[in-house]
Amino acid sequence: MIRNLSEEHSLISNWVSELRDVQVQSDRLRFRRNLERIGEVAAYEISKELPWVTREVQTPLGVHGSKVLEEQPIIATILRAGLAMHQGVLNYFDKADNTFVSAYRKHREDGGFDIVLDYVSSPSIQDRILIISDPMLATGTSLAKTIVALQHLGKPAKTYIIAAIASRQGIEYLQDAIGEELNLWCGDIDETLDENGYIIPGLGDAGDLAFGEKLQH
Repeated sequence: MIRNLSEEHSLISNWVSELRDVQVQSDRLRFRRNLERIGEVAAYEISKELPWVTREVQTPLGVHGSKVLEEQPIIATILRAGLAMHQGVLNYFDKADNTFVSAYRKHREDGGFDIVLDYVSSPSIQDRILIISDPMLATGTSLAKTIVALQHLGKPAKTYIIAAIASRQGIEYLQDAIGEELNLWCGDIDETLDENGYIIPGLGDAGDLAFGEKLQH
């Protein structure tokens, strides 16, 4: 199921607007905080779908049957662009296990690029709820490779994906690549990619805007 959190006006659409705005996005702290906020709201919305149990909680005046998570999820992100959004998810799932994956575009002389994964730090994800955050779902290649790499560590009970902005092409590619229902929560959906695989109109390079420009490999 695909959920576009900007289909109806909310604070999400305001934050995404600031992420896109060239007059605002140069403020790195604000840019990171807006990604973090989107991660927080998406985490809250996803929490409504997670299995829960009733637990008796002793209060100073009695006992209350409280609904609590049956199990903490594993929250994952792709370095480095995903760190701010990951922090938002972690703010709400503050007892969760964490997974980090390094994936980057290795540029070729012909102008194209390959997605390279060279680092994975993760617990077993067998039968666990897995929540992956990545601010830009552009071509979908890095997310697809990340999911395949993590599946070597076990088959999750269910996988949720959070993105600030997704492209239609990336959504379709990811759906075909993983071969199962896509549970995607995104701040907004754009229609096209340019020849370099960037979302149009998008917002630019989320990693550079959050943490500074990098040398191209």
